[in-house]
Amino acid sequence: MRRIVCALFVGLVVTAAGACGNSPTAPSNAPGTLSLMITDSPYSDARSLLVTFSEVTAHHSEVGGSNPLPFAGSATSRTCDLKKLVGAQDVLGVGALEAGHYTQLRLVVSSAVLYFDNAATGPACAPTITAPAGRSATVEIPSGEVKLNRQFEVTTTAATTILVDFDGDKSVHELGNGRFQMTPVISVVSVR
Repeated sequence: MRRIVCALFVGLVVTAAGACGNSPTAPSNAPGTLSLMITDSPYSDARSLLVTFSEVTAHHSEVGGSNPLPFAGSATSRTCDLKKLVGAQDVLGVGALEAGHYTQLRLVVSSAVLYFDNAATGPACAPTITAPAGRSATVEIPSGEVKLNRQFEVTTTAATTILVDFDGDKSVHELGNGRFQMTPVISVVSVR
């Protein structure tokens, strides 16, 4: 009798442990898709403002830590001409992320350059954009890290799309003597 009770007890413990592992609150290893789109409220005193992003991550609340979001085309960085994103959108990052609840996006801006005489040609965002001819100014970036505290879900059933707005006019400040500085002002416009 004691063996039967022990066997039943072990069976119940194994069943309960299996049920806990399948609970809806347990993190899933299945991937979902996140697309990060970018638009701009431009810096008005230049023909082009080329901004290079070196990293985009998303913080998973259930697993913890930051999960990198690949740049479009699996590039190691992505450059956008913010002037071409006025009233338009382009892909900053897109890729598979573990499904679940996220609480923050983190973007790192590694460089920015203003071009005053000519606009850059080509797409709004690409792994690299050819610099236009003419006067330019490198923009100093004391802290290029921007954390966007916005909760969102990544599911296995539908892609999640987030649109962020990089406000060029609020981000770039003229210091004098031909020097410019950027404190990136980026906000989440929508999550779909």
